[in-house]
Amino acid sequence: MIRFEEIKNDFPMLSQTMNGKRLVYLDSAATTLKPTSVISSIRKYYETNTCNVHRSIHSLSEETTIEYEATRDTIQKALNAQHREEIIFTKGTTESLNLLARSLGDHILKMDDEILLTELEHHSNIVPWQLCSERTNSKIKVLPINDSGDLDLTELPKLLNNKTKIVSLSGISNTLGTINPIKKIIQLIREHSDAYIIIDAAQMISQTDINVQELDCDFLVFSGHKYYGPTGVGVLYGKKKLLEMMPPFHGGGDMINVVTFEKTTYNDLPFKFEAGTPAIASVIALKKSFEYVKSLGKENINKYTKELFTYLKSELIKIEGLKILGKPQLQAPIVSFVIEGVSNQDLATLIGMDGIAIRTGHHCTQPLMQKLGVSSTARIAISFYNSKEDITLLVAAIKKAKEMLS
Repeated sequence: MIRFEEIKNDFPMLSQTMNGKRLVYLDSAATTLKPTSVISSIRKYYETNTCNVHRSIHSLSEETTIEYEATRDTIQKALNAQHREEIIFTKGTTESLNLLARSLGDHILKMDDEILLTELEHHSNIVPWQLCSERTNSKIKVLPINDSGDLDLTELPKLLNNKTKIVSLSGISNTLGTINPIKKIIQLIREHSDAYIIIDAAQMISQTDINVQELDCDFLVFSGHKYYGPTGVGVLYGKKKLLEMMPPFHGGGDMINVVTFEKTTYNDLPFKFEAGTPAIASVIALKKSFEYVKSLGKENINKYTKELFTYLKSELIKIEGLKILGKPQLQAPIVSFVIEGVSNQDLATLIGMDGIAIRTGHHCTQPLMQKLGVSSTARIAISFYNSKEDITLLVAAIKKAKEMLS
């Protein structure tokens, strides 16, 4: 039996104070904290295993290369990808989406072709496609949300046609916590279009088990730092035949086969998309984050965080003037709210003095903010290293700050 009240001991960050108070970290949608196993793995690389991978034949490099590639195998298994070379290491979700906009979008889109996004998207799944549409003279269409914050799937078939070439959408909203029915959405798209389907799993990776073959998405992307792993590393999954069709994104070492001044031929997958010296320590440590989450079990994690989230929402609605934005049918433990007459920025500053870390702002979802009729929100994101006591302290701090600011 997992004793989640003892999990804090695995996370060194939670042993410190902030502004003289015990740290209550409720900003896990921005980035998750890192367990000791991940931190130790990074330290080990720099203290005893520093070398490059794939290039040298000395034993240190060979051993580290084996460790590095073991992460690819772990992620292949976790996502149930058909081939290990379908797992491409990137800097994160943002770079993965930019890679797709360049290597897929620029390669297949023609004038008046269409890219379909949704109103829930993070800027990293909007801006690369806007740039792509400008380069290719293609158009962007947007699937709206309803008043609850769920995607309006009745509109989806109306937006799909033979000009729809790419559909790119998030699995879970980083602002409202909306859990999109990805499998159902992909089936609907397949019925009405031959578009390539891209899933932004930045929030989804920590919340649900992902089986890319069962989903039948063409591409799926996420960041390591959203999965209790290091910053600076992410993953792009893509179907092998599609990755083989796409040209490289970056040029440099390791992604080549033969280079002459007249012509360069490219390496096989996955190396065609992994130019230059990678984030070796971070990639190796990412395996530790997958192992750590697996040891807890996502079913256990979700059961625990759901209980905390239910308690959180039951306490928030008791605060006079506080409005929770969105009531999605399925919701990850992420909630955005505003308080009438209170600045989100001032609220976060004051509760921060009590050691409580939350996020305020537009959360890189400005089009969604416009739809909701606000310029920013305060956001709370729970993880399994949180506790009921954390939420009690949060609610007390919000009430205290509200009295001071009203």
